[in-house]
Amino acid sequence: MTTIEFNYKLLTLEQSLKNFAYSLTMNSDDANDLVQDTFLKAITYREKFQPNTNLKAWAYTIMKNTFINNYRKKVREKSFVDTTDDLYFLNLSNNMVNESPDSVLRTKEISKTVKNLTNDHRIPFEMHTHGYKYKEIAEHMNLSIGTVKSRIFFSRKKLMSSLKDYGN
Repeated sequence: MTTIEFNYKLLTLEQSLKNFAYSLTMNSDDANDLVQDTFLKAITYREKFQPNTNLKAWAYTIMKNTFINNYRKKVREKSFVDTTDDLYFLNLSNNMVNESPDSVLRTKEISKTVKNLTNDHRIPFEMHTHGYKYKEIAEHMNLSIGTVKSRIFFSRKKLMSSLKDYGN
């Protein structure tokens, strides 16, 4: 299948992709963004599409996985979406939660222990805990994915041994 044929067939799926995206997001703007992300990924990874297979199912799978990954990233970021007209709750900080002195002390001690890691281990570990995927970390640091995974693994082991008083 040529690029032009692929793009044409992909564009014929636009309305059904929009409907599916809306069923996932329940918001027309988010649905349109999801459709655009799906088109971008489908065109980018066109060579992975197997000719004589179901293009619609392939595009739906890309869309579903993109939606799930975006959702997981948002959960990890613990972002707050303000739907009020005047954006009253925008950038509401988590400082409103009453923290016990014990939890503040533990957080400081854990942060200090993480900062004591070497940069080669600390940076990938912190990026991973902030929601970056192994591939994104590898590209950012110009390392192989295996190296990133091992550095994060060894960072966890070192932190667990240094912070064994905290249990699991």
